[in-house]
Amino acid sequence: MDVLDAIKTRRSIGKVKDDPVPSDCIEKILEAGTYAPNHYRTEPWRFFVISGDSRKRLGAVLEETTRKDYADLNADELERKAEKARNNPLRAPVIIAVGVEPGDKKNVIMKEEYAAVCSAIQNMLLASHSLGFGAIWRTGAVTYHDKIKEFFGLTPKGEMAGFIYIGYPDLTPKTVKKSGFENFTVWMN
Repeated sequence: MDVLDAIKTRRSIGKVKDDPVPSDCIEKILEAGTYAPNHYRTEPWRFFVISGDSRKRLGAVLEETTRKDYADLNADELERKAEKARNNPLRAPVIIAVGVEPGDKKNVIMKEEYAAVCSAIQNMLLASHSLGFGAIWRTGAVTYHDKIKEFFGLTPKGEMAGFIYIGYPDLTPKTVKKSGFENFTVWMN
């Protein structure tokens, strides 16, 4: 697949089949992430491949954080939110959680480390698309919760950048009309 075609045709696919994703394909997706540019070559990305029962363990942590963060809701509403959080990781056969661990060099800037990891995620989404998988990058407040950092063993200065849900697509994505670059570009001569 031509890289420009991949960029233009990749879509977030939130509905995927339960069919297993071959590990050699996951390895290709992970490798694509490591080719992202990063200042000082600190390689700040950390990947956690979650499949099988580990999705339930992640679900338990998501449920715990939801119950804590929404404790003021009425019991029925809290139960509904907690159950949804617990089941979120079961929406795909594989999830790659992506963390940022900044380098120790004095001149390392956290924003640049985070930008490198976001570039890695984009590479991984494009690789998933080129291999015929559906993928979606999920974030939200729970992503940045201390319990999530703890679950993945990140250091105090580390952060999560998101979760990439991957599987065989179970829907046909709609075409999306994008605004032209002209709307956002100033040519300076």
